Amino acid sequence: MKKFWKIGLSAFLAVGLLAACGQEAKDNKPSNEQQTQQETAQVDEATFPMTISDALGKDITLEAPPEKIVSLIPSNTEILFGLGLNDEIVGVTDNDDYPPEAAEKDKVGGMEYDIEKIIALKPDIVFSHESSMSLSEEAIAQLESAGLKVFVVKNAQDFNETYTTIEQLGRATGKLPEAEKIVANMKAKVEEVLSKVKDVEPKKVLVEASDEPDIYTAGNGTFMNAMLEMINAENVAVDGDNWYKIDAEQIIAKNPEVIVVTYHYVPDILTKIPKRAGFDTINAVKNNAIVQVDESTTSRQGPRLAEGLEELAKAIYPEVFK
Repeated sequence: MKKFWKIGLSAFLAVGLLAACGQEAKDNKPSNEQQTQQETAQVDEATFPMTISDALGKDITLEAPPEKIVSLIPSNTEILFGLGLNDEIVGVTDNDDYPPEAAEKDKVGGMEYDIEKIIALKPDIVFSHESSMSLSEEAIAQLESAGLKVFVVKNAQDFNETYTTIEQLGRATGKLPEAEKIVANMKAKVEEVLSKVKDVEPKKVLVEASDEPDIYTAGNGTFMNAMLEMINAENVAVDGDNWYKIDAEQIIAKNPEVIVVTYHYVPDILTKIPKRAGFDTINAVKNNAIVQVDESTTSRQGPRLAEGLEELAKAIYPEVFK
């Protein structure tokens, strides 16, 4: 019988908002220029054998670039494919939908990890993620007890930390030049977006990550809030921390000028939101400024995140991008 490590149904929303996207903030870990320089310095060399330290401070020694890789979160998968590791990737999760080639890989679980399958794939390294540690700690322990190397990727809180993550994975897989190219392209796109919105009049924005009755929004400390700040948007939910549940009455009182919807599981959600009781008084509803963005590009800490920033900016300031 196969052994599964299960994530309970009650944790599904947390997995969707945090693990799949890697967005939950970590207290007492502010990013700054010095920290970013230190982290970047850790990925300057890409020679084997090497010892790398993961987000938990655990040292992992690699004798050579890994020939078999398993990824346990979509953001890692996107980075690994972006590095050109198509052949080396042997296993991904059920949630991995980009690039299309990910669908061809063996699936190792979604709300539950197939521990025996992961072990059977004989990966040289398994890439997990810090944001899902509360849910995957037991699974990682089982994999490590079976002799597998599990590298826990840092839960990046901003673009600089995302760049460092990409470079770190490039270093660990012998693809540092490819990683540096990805980062350079991302930086160019970010600079292009920021130059277009630098003189805009800030708009009040609410981000919805789920539908009523349990509406979740991005508060202070989330990557989404950092992105809103980058493009000079005012997050009306910044008085709360992390991703938190917000009442319809609170949304009405905050009166956002734009409502950004990051989910697609509710059909016709853009026509349903204006019909909520009392929402006809909200400026976003009055001005038909309820927009839907791609939940993957605007949340996954990988190569497409710069495109996600542009999509978010276009959604909030369409007049600037005409």
